[in-house]
Amino acid sequence: MASGGTVLPFVRGIDLTRNDFKKHGMPECIGEMSSLRWLRADATGLEELPSSISSLSKLEHLSLKHNNLIGIDDTVTELPCLRTLNVRHNKIQHDTINEDLFQLSDLTTLDLSGNRLSEVPCGLENAKSLLVLNMSDNQLEEIPSQILVNCTDLLYLNLADNKLATFPPQVRRLVHLKTLILNNNCLTHFQFRQLPSLVSLETLHMSNTQRSPGNLPATLEALVNLADVDLSFNNLSKVPQCLYTLRGLRRLNLSDNNITELAPEMETWSKLEVLNICRNKVSALPSQLCRLEQIKRLMLNENQLSFEGLPSGIGKLGRLEVFSAAHNKLEMIPEGLCRCPNLKRLHLNSNCLVTLPEAIHFITESLDELLLDNNPDMVWPPKPRGLAKGSGAQFYNIDFSLQAQLSKAGAQNAASLAANSPNSGLPKDPIARKKRLRQFRKDQQDDKQEKILKGMKDIAKDEEKQKQKEKMTEERSSQVLRQKRWDEALERPALNYHEFFDEDVGQIPGLTVWEIENFLPNQMEEATHGQFYEADCYIVLKTELDDTSSLVWQIYFWIGEKTTLDKKACAAIHAVNLRNYLGAEGRTHREEQGDESKEFLDIFQHQITYIEGGRTASGFFTVEEVDYPVRMYCIHPNSQCVHFETVALDISSLDPRHVFLLDDGKELYVWQGEKVKKTLVTKTRLAAEKINKDERKNEAEIHMLVQGKESNKWGDFWAILGIDHEDETTPEGFEIVEHIENTEPLLPRLYQVGLGMGYLELPQVEVPEKKLVKKLLVTKNVFILDCYCDVFVWIGRKSTRLVRAAALKLSQELLKMIQRPSHAATTLIKEGNESMVFKSKFTAWNDVIDVDFTRTADSVRKTGANLKDWASKQETKTDLSALFTPRQQPISLEEAVQCMEDWNDDLDSMDAFVLEGKKFVKLPENELGHFRSGECYVFLCRYWVPADQPEENNTDSESGSKKEQPEEPEDDFQCIVYFWQGRDASNMGWLTFTFSLQKKFEMLFGDKLEVVRMQQQQEAVKFMAHFKRKFVIHTGNRRRSSPLKPVKKRQPTTEGDADENTEAVEPVEDAETKPTTPPPQPKPELFHMRSNGSPLFTRCIQIKVDASLLNSYFCYILKVPFGGEGDSGIVYVWLGEKSDPEEARLTEEIADEMYDPEKYSLQVVREGEEPENFFWVGIGGKKPYDTEADYMQHTRLFRCSNDKGYFAVSEKCSDFCQDDLADDDSMILDDGVHVFLWLGSKASDVEIKLALKSAQVYVQNLRVKEESQPRKLLCTFKGKESKKFTRCFHGWSHFRTHAGS
Repeated sequence: MASGGTVLPFVRGIDLTRNDFKKHGMPECIGEMSSLRWLRADATGLEELPSSISSLSKLEHLSLKHNNLIGIDDTVTELPCLRTLNVRHNKIQHDTINEDLFQLSDLTTLDLSGNRLSEVPCGLENAKSLLVLNMSDNQLEEIPSQILVNCTDLLYLNLADNKLATFPPQVRRLVHLKTLILNNNCLTHFQFRQLPSLVSLETLHMSNTQRSPGNLPATLEALVNLADVDLSFNNLSKVPQCLYTLRGLRRLNLSDNNITELAPEMETWSKLEVLNICRNKVSALPSQLCRLEQIKRLMLNENQLSFEGLPSGIGKLGRLEVFSAAHNKLEMIPEGLCRCPNLKRLHLNSNCLVTLPEAIHFITESLDELLLDNNPDMVWPPKPRGLAKGSGAQFYNIDFSLQAQLSKAGAQNAASLAANSPNSGLPKDPIARKKRLRQFRKDQQDDKQEKILKGMKDIAKDEEKQKQKEKMTEERSSQVLRQKRWDEALERPALNYHEFFDEDVGQIPGLTVWEIENFLPNQMEEATHGQFYEADCYIVLKTELDDTSSLVWQIYFWIGEKTTLDKKACAAIHAVNLRNYLGAEGRTHREEQGDESKEFLDIFQHQITYIEGGRTASGFFTVEEVDYPVRMYCIHPNSQCVHFETVALDISSLDPRHVFLLDDGKELYVWQGEKVKKTLVTKTRLAAEKINKDERKNEAEIHMLVQGKESNKWGDFWAILGIDHEDETTPEGFEIVEHIENTEPLLPRLYQVGLGMGYLELPQVEVPEKKLVKKLLVTKNVFILDCYCDVFVWIGRKSTRLVRAAALKLSQELLKMIQRPSHAATTLIKEGNESMVFKSKFTAWNDVIDVDFTRTADSVRKTGANLKDWASKQETKTDLSALFTPRQQPISLEEAVQCMEDWNDDLDSMDAFVLEGKKFVKLPENELGHFRSGECYVFLCRYWVPADQPEENNTDSESGSKKEQPEEPEDDFQCIVYFWQGRDASNMGWLTFTFSLQKKFEMLFGDKLEVVRMQQQQEAVKFMAHFKRKFVIHTGNRRRSSPLKPVKKRQPTTEGDADENTEAVEPVEDAETKPTTPPPQPKPELFHMRSNGSPLFTRCIQIKVDASLLNSYFCYILKVPFGGEGDSGIVYVWLGEKSDPEEARLTEEIADEMYDPEKYSLQVVREGEEPENFFWVGIGGKKPYDTEADYMQHTRLFRCSNDKGYFAVSEKCSDFCQDDLADDDSMILDDGVHVFLWLGSKASDVEIKLALKSAQVYVQNLRVKEESQPRKLLCTFKGKESKKFTRCFHGWSHFRTHAGS
């Protein structure tokens, strides 16, 4: 295979299927393939064969299917080695076949099916070596007996779809025959008594051959190998008795007969896998059917079966995959049928079904096909308890069954929880009792084992300390340490050696050689061993067996005289990698050109050849100017992408209905016809940008040229097309007309290049559904993609150099072999560097990763994928573990007080500021701890950070030695700035803070500063601890609220006259400045005292003045002004009958500190002792209110979202609030009685769908864990919440609006 020479003599096989040979015939260069062994030219439109084929003296297999051949001439008969001839579906007649064809001694396979034979070709009886003969789908009326006399070695005989009336009795001589097909022949007078003589028969197809029990043998017991029988369309009234004697039967087709019953003898078919009795008159199946344990497909369509006609034990058919009983009279199916574990297809359409067994729900998701159409009275049965509603592809393949989610979350099994429940009312289960006893014993053993293990650990620690001391003593006393050998000190680096070497390297005795190319070893063909290039480096592995039959290895790396530095280093490195990979002992041996060792030369028997130059490229980066060939493409729409079709570089190629891309290397021209669609132009422009980015390093310029519109690039565009013209008009003498037919592009042909010892092969790769996909390209191989005008050679990363060189030669030959346009060219494509034009030939070759929850059925279908297969293979990640975690237990008051004391002990100082106008001013002392929902506050907290104390030297202290005491380290500090924003305040406060105070604080404290931004009712627990549970939130703004109790010698801040829900008037500098407008009339105020989950989260929040919001479980503060000119009135502290005494004390203190005692008298009122005159009048009248708050012991809030890229459920802390209800998500709220599914107005359909399933799983889990408190699932929407929902939130009010709205 010399450089520059043709490779055709080395080609052993080539596949030319689907090429167009109608006009020019088969290429004459086929005759040059002197080593050709097989040739396929199917569906090429051939009418005759070229004479050059006769010169293929080594041709063994010839396939010419689906052509227009009218005969077989001496072109074929002169092939002495021909073994297989397939001329199926042509126009051959019996008298156009050369008789010499049957004189070929090696001819074993002959396929003449689908032709125009009216008689058996003359001379066929001379083909004594035939093993396979197919003459189906012809017009034969008779088979000469001499053929069966001479061709006794036949293994396969197919004479279906002819006009045979009888069959020669000499068929009994075919004792080796395995397959006999006689379908669709009118063999009325053929008794077939010779059938038992065909002792090797495995397949017998006699569909529509007028069979009856009278013209079949009485027994077929001698046919022990017969496994496939087809007797359909024969008007049989019963199953022939001879079939019951076939004990090895696997497939039986008795469809389209008049059979009324199956005999009990069918149990002899113990190996039966497929039974087809469709379109008969069977009304009942025998119970012996249940003994056919191997059956996989049972087809019973269009019979007279009823529910009583199906055996109840049908569930014993454990391997059943298909059960088809459409068009029968079934009212019901046995429950056992739904218990078949491997059932994939269930067809029950057009029956009289009333319902189905409940067990049908266990298999609906595992079934590939369930047909229940045309059953008008059928009602679906209710699902069994605990079974999730939907977990298949329609729910993104998420299994929402309780057991599956518990297992995934690692939680305790719900069934075991129910079994361990003391109040369980379920019947006793002896098996569960045994499991509980075993678990109890195991727990007892675990306790004992833990004690023993603890003791053993203590002993082990003491022993370890003693060993450490002894070891240190031994190391100090030791004078000479043992020196490790070099190989003992070696450590294998953490490398993946499979990236460099194949798995079977060094496992078979022999010689393996690698050459270094681009920093990596590349295994060489055996034919090139011993041929070393002077500018290359090689690794040589010699594998042998020693006396104990163990593998031993010798590793060498050979350095060429003129090689580069990178090859030298990589040869040494990968030689060591090979030794580590094999676990070989000994060193690697360096061999240099001209100074090889005798051992190295002995490997090659002293036959080493030096070749001048180098064959592999250096791994160092070299700057080369890439030469881009000028090409022009016509752009066709192709699903979501575009298809590039190469056209001639000529103005005549342009069409006003299409877009053309002219590629001139660093200049890309997009020519847009005047009648083209805008979407196609956009896709083409995006494709050009992708070419520029991925293939031209963003160095190319893209020019958009619209037909008939001005541009300064028209001159360059016309010049590339060979025309001297400067403007947008069509050049004189030329006309751009519509000439391109709107047809789909030709399907490319994909060849895989095969290389063997001295031969080449070019078979075609089978393309599923006629759509090229990326996975067809295998990295170890080289492929040729023939697109008619473009021939691409795709080179895999792990392909060998010889295959690459052979592929380039073959692509050039293939380009010349078939008639193509003059602009056709060959392009080299390397794996990982595929061009945009090459990718456009494949379906769904997209570099962008698909994102979950955005793909729709239409988008997937457009890519050409099978939607059902795609959906069944999707694995959607979910996380529902939060639903199964126990509720966070509240901490006690003592623990809360201790935490507050610890945090307040570390607090050195706290300075508070409030936003007034456009600047922050000092917060008055009387307002500390009081927050307004319309304001923003800043708290600068300075914390003491103790310094680390040095460790004391116990040894010195024990010995009593006196040393100087070290200096005490200085304590440090940390500053935290808390920014608090009310739920009615705009974000302007935060912006003002970041550009004013924050910058000042950063200059003062530097890296010791930390900023924490908080929203109302979402405060940090450490921040709330500084207020010692006296945390009051007022509604509105500071200037519009009633004054707090003043400090000594300080005048109270007066109020503005603005409305409570409007913005403040022009801000003032000083918080004590009095406005000029008179204060508004005071209104009643109601405050609610409540702790959420922990005493640390205690707040007193102003709520709507309404008696229905009272609750016997809480404490409230009600301010009732007298009215008139002065600001005075009564403050009631209302204590619920079941309220906490500590919260009652706190409420009294807050009320006492909040209002001026000179204007407002304080009165403590217990529930049931309210004065009628002021209390109920001030609160708006007496109304019924809640007297229980058990929901406080159960409230939990979960968020359902896909923000992480997958669906996840997370739990909010126990101190949740109204603002935790995210508008773009769904929430689950549990109050101990109900489980609410709250849907935000912007939640996606996917989130709502999955959140509903998650809520159902949560309810199912609680029914088992808390059987005494079953939950009821309710759904609510934003803005339509009921009181049962809102009471779980402290201070429920209007929903927060975005800033500026």
